[in-house]
This record gives sequence, structure tokens and C-alpha cells, in this order.
Amino acid sequence: MGLRSRNKRLAEFQLASLTDIVFLLLIFFVLTSSIVSPNALNILLPNSDSQTQATQSVSISIDKDLKYYLNGEEIDPAWLETMLPAKLAGQTDPTVVLSADKSVPVEYVVGVMNIASSMKIKMVLATTPKK
Repeated sequence: MGLRSRNKRLAEFQLASLTDIVFLLLIFFVLTSSIVSPNALNILLPNSDSQTQATQSVSISIDKDLKYYLNGEEIDPAWLETMLPAKLAGQTDPTVVLSADKSVPVEYVVGVMNIASSMKIKMVLATTPKK
């Protein structure tokens, strides 16, 4: 007796649609990985080509030993927030020039900038010209 099935199923798998999806995912990940930069803060603070001139009313300096100077006088960093408004009293558009040594960690510079930002004072970072 011939009990053989007439409906034979082929064991094939069509890869055309799967390869399209994999190719689109590959393009997506290549494009997004080139946009995201893992080295977002690759900077050297002391050198600059900019020629921005600011009317210097008050200068804050941080040397390599992390000593703070306000207009050339050494001060305690804790007193900076109370002494700065007294130095800028009576000025219409106060600007502070911040000079930091190359070896000073960025967190100290950002701390001074946060103090000026909370007082709504413009801050200019002093740099040396590029050679």
C-alpha cells in the first residue's frame, strides 16, 4: 500500500529578510557609535588661540600649590564667596578673570566658576597663547 504523503515540506529557511534586518541594525550601531564620543573632555586649559579681551576688575588666581589669590592677595578659598561681592560692589557689569596653573585639577577651577555663577558674575578663564 502506498501510504506516502503527497504534501512534502521542504526544510528550507529564507534568510533574505533576516539579512536585511541585521544589515540595518549594523548601520544603526555604526552611526550611533560614531556620534557618542567617550573622550568628551580631551582639553588642555592653559593654551588658547582666542583673543577675548575683558575689562579686568577682579582677578582670581590659583597656583600649583592650590593657593588662592584675589587681586594678588592670598586668601582662604572658604572666604572667596564672601570677599568677591565686596570687591565687585558698585560695578554695573562685573567680570572676573580666573588664572589657574596648568597642574591645578579642574575641580578647583569649576568650584570657583560655580561661585561666580551663583552670584551671576561673568567669568573669563585666562590662558596663554598657543605657540
